[in-house]
Amino acid sequence: MTTLNIGLQLFTLRDETAKDFPGTLRKVAELGYQGVEFAGYGDIPAEEMKALLDELGLKGFSSHVPLQSMRDNLQKEIDYLKVIGAQYMICPYIMPEDRPQSSEEWGALFTELQQFGAEASKQGLTFGYHNHDFEFHGAFKDTNAFDGMFAETTPEAVQVEMDVCWVQFAGQDPLEYIQKYAGRLPLLHLKDFDKDEQGQMKTLELGQGIVNLPQVIEQAGKAGVQWLIVEQDVCQNPPLESVSNSYNWLKQNYLN
Repeated sequence: MTTLNIGLQLFTLRDETAKDFPGTLRKVAELGYQGVEFAGYGDIPAEEMKALLDELGLKGFSSHVPLQSMRDNLQKEIDYLKVIGAQYMICPYIMPEDRPQSSEEWGALFTELQQFGAEASKQGLTFGYHNHDFEFHGAFKDTNAFDGMFAETTPEAVQVEMDVCWVQFAGQDPLEYIQKYAGRLPLLHLKDFDKDEQGQMKTLELGQGIVNLPQVIEQAGKAGVQWLIVEQDVCQNPPLESVSNSYNWLKQNYLN
């Protein structure tokens, strides 16, 4: 099985980075994480961010870049990532007001993502898409929008960043989906959850919920995943405590 790198999606620590971005990165490095996936840069210039990452021994391997930011100035986003040494540029979400309502609208979005990915690839980056659950409920031709996206785009332009938590919440089997996209799946969001009384997702620290994490990790290694990325949308404990607990779970169950 492939040895998987362990990263952290910094959206989990959004309140902490808003107060002290460099100090938060320092704490993430101290916890043992090998790299971070950005969700904004705190107005820190790329050269300064690169120096900070190098100082801390962290890899800034990926970034969630909003769709509108790519539409507004794709080259600016690519340039930042190239300076900090990132490999991946990920479209993280489609805002509700931007979500396609028909196969034709989904097809237009897929064409746009293909174009973004082709340009990123031309400049040495890898473009990918991060799912939630709505892609599995959206219809595209005779399938769902998630599978339609990767059928209509090329692996050279659009890779998969699979969020197993949202796959399972959408009623799908994460293990089947990891296997289905093996070879096109360099990044995987490793998350855990349960449902609250209203049936809504309640994200939890690793090992506290209903996702079969050991099998997910095993399947990820077989599928060629490069980075397992810890993320918790909402933390029940102080976020730094939660990401520490999740890393310790990985250390006990996977890293030893």
